[in-house]
Amino acid sequence: MLLPKFVRMVEVGPRDGLQNEKSMVPTAVKVELVNRLSDAGLGVVEAASFVSPKWVPQMGDSAVVLAGIARKPGVRYAALTPNLKGLEGALAAKADEVAVFGAASESFSQKNINCSIAESLDRFAPVMEQAKAAGVPVRGYVSCVLGCPYEGEIAPQAVAEVAERLFAMGCYEISLGDTIGTGTPTRAQVMIAAVAERVPVEKIAVHFHDTYGQALANILAALQMGVAVVDSSVAGLGGCPYAKGASGNVASEDVLYMLNGLGIETGVDLDRLVAAGAFISDAIGRPTASKVARARGCA
Repeated sequence: MLLPKFVRMVEVGPRDGLQNEKSMVPTAVKVELVNRLSDAGLGVVEAASFVSPKWVPQMGDSAVVLAGIARKPGVRYAALTPNLKGLEGALAAKADEVAVFGAASESFSQKNINCSIAESLDRFAPVMEQAKAAGVPVRGYVSCVLGCPYEGEIAPQAVAEVAERLFAMGCYEISLGDTIGTGTPTRAQVMIAAVAERVPVEKIAVHFHDTYGQALANILAALQMGVAVVDSSVAGLGGCPYAKGASGNVASEDVLYMLNGLGIETGVDLDRLVAAGAFISDAIGRPTASKVARARGCA
């Protein structure tokens, strides 16, 4: 199959990447990171999460972050909103779009958000209604699409069912997440094929963690299936507190380098993206997880 000519990169570092940092990242650093990422040409930056600060203290300043960024025309600044209270916070902070998150694993759903898959989807109904009334688009995440730390491999049909429900509820796009990074290219393609029977492939995004070093291979496999939206995290920031041993998301720099090599347009500047990764890595005192950045001399 022909590869897409253009891929939309969705940057999740400021939210999914930083939310698991144990040391509090200063608000000014978060604002600067978001600004650097939008200046690099990324059209979607997930900048905030309106969850309870009790559960995710790192995201407690999300409203201040969204108020402090230099909003660039054409860039969408997104926020995670698990419930109506979160949505109200995101709307008040003028998020351009919001996201809800479910799981393809019952065990993971219980551990992550303390309810069943069906219950989680029911909770999203009023969120979807209010977001629609406010004219704010909603993105849907599905976790554990290729593996669960509690259940092992996940059946593709289980993923497809959750994706179909989220799409039917009004999510404009469904991001399929390999939360613990155990997927391989063939399994990824089988899963995407199952989802694509119920959700148009142009409405599917992929979100791979690099725990087993398979993320880039899985992304290429997804591109071959017609997927043209890829989530990634600058400097490979992130992980999953509920998934033992799960390392960070695939590094945005590495994804962009591969896409450039494939001749796929993104509108993102690699030099500026690497610089953004170097900035946040230095700010949190952690070496970058991006192989491209390391090859270019970034510690």
